[in-house]
Amino acid sequence: MQAPPGRPGRSAIGTPDLQRLNGTARPVHKADVVVMLTNGRFTRDAHPCSKDTQMHLFDRDVLARWAAGSWSLWDLLQRIPPPRRPQH
Repeated sequence: MQAPPGRPGRSAIGTPDLQRLNGTARPVHKADVVVMLTNGRFTRDAHPCSKDTQMHLFDRDVLARWAAGSWSLWDLLQRIPPPRRPQH
């Protein structure tokens, strides 16, 4: 895939990237909330994948809203899962 003019080397984040993150975030790092953040963009397929895996996607538009101060992080994280019970 060739990058658009003026944006050399940039490509959209796709499902392989989400699968890699999801494959380690919960089982290895014990994450309760998984967020993929990019100052770029996501592919069309990334959004359904994120919903299926309960991951949050933050692209450049979401980051701009957050940085502008008009949205809190909690407003942007729309699907927070319930806290995990401590393991004994």
